Amino acid sequence: MNSDLCRKLGIEFPLFAFSHCRDVVAAVSRAGGMGVFGAVLYTPEQLRTELEWIDANCGGKPYGVDLIVPTSIQRQGGSGPSDDQLLAGLPAEHLAFAEQVLERAGVGADDLEERRCALLHISRNLDSAGAEAMLDVAFSFPIRLIANALGTPPQIMLDRARAAGVPVAALVGSKQHAQRQVAAGVDILVAAGGEAGGHCGEVSTMVLVPEVVSVAGDTPVLAAGGIVTGRQMAAAMAMGAAGAWCGSVWLTTAEGEPSQVVKDKMLAASSSDTVRSRSRTGKTSRQLKSAWTDAWEADGPAPLPMPLQSLVAEPALARIEALAQRGHAGAADLATYWVGQGVGLMTQTTSAAEVVQDFKRDYLAATERLMATLED
Repeated sequence: MNSDLCRKLGIEFPLFAFSHCRDVVAAVSRAGGMGVFGAVLYTPEQLRTELEWIDANCGGKPYGVDLIVPTSIQRQGGSGPSDDQLLAGLPAEHLAFAEQVLERAGVGADDLEERRCALLHISRNLDSAGAEAMLDVAFSFPIRLIANALGTPPQIMLDRARAAGVPVAALVGSKQHAQRQVAAGVDILVAAGGEAGGHCGEVSTMVLVPEVVSVAGDTPVLAAGGIVTGRQMAAAMAMGAAGAWCGSVWLTTAEGEPSQVVKDKMLAASSSDTVRSRSRTGKTSRQLKSAWTDAWEADGPAPLPMPLQSLVAEPALARIEALAQRGHAGAADLATYWVGQGVGLMTQTTSAAEVVQDFKRDYLAATERLMATLED
């Protein structure tokens, strides 16, 4: 494409695939887009393993890494609370409610503590020492993009990225967020509308993209939120975006990380079958409606701040997914995952590479329709 951003990043088509699945990241990069690996769930050692695999399987094409270092919870002086302090900070009310939801569905809760301890590294990734360790790993690979998903990237990320010649992207959910990010010196803005899966704001993509473009200046803007087709990408670029950042569309691909039970639920879902809730991470995120989300929205205790709410929810959700895969009906009803409102357009399973090609074809057809409106 005739695109400054494509030339800057060395890609053919400005379609960015955010995914926790290394197979998706490598496949999209090979197909001409840019895969961006979501690393928040990994330890530094695990991240190194995943990036080694991506680097060996992306065909020499560019790829990126997405970390979460929320500015509001950065801690000074290195380490944050100890594992014991974090566990002690989990209210009995929240732990009991999670267990009750499982028990009502016939899903046992006997291994939740073990699963919780295995997830404590997530909280360590969110303090300054843990974030620096993740950055050490990320910048030891030839990444072509690094993104921060919550808040303004910390100065250490900006400084290290500049030294490595790696552009920094940041997600924004409002015009005001974008202004702060531009002032901080980020290289790419990702305007994530409220239709997006995962952490998102309230402003719709159709409104947010031109708002962000209006204050971005020379900083390129990627449109995100509900975009699962090339025609939507073309519409966003008509509003001034330089490309599209997509997450949900990869979830139902053959390579996508959700279990088949969750994929089947997504393929059958409408655009109304998602909910914005703080019950999974402590921050508002959009996910597939299920008996689990319904229970928390109906009578669950007020969500805890990040990362405590994740230590309540994720062990239970991991158990739910494991049992759902083995055919447990109650677990299948509870099963959920982050996904945007574009899920209503995700109706069949294909490969990640084919999704990229579908985007290209649909984008071209959309632009040709627009051009036809200008012909005599």
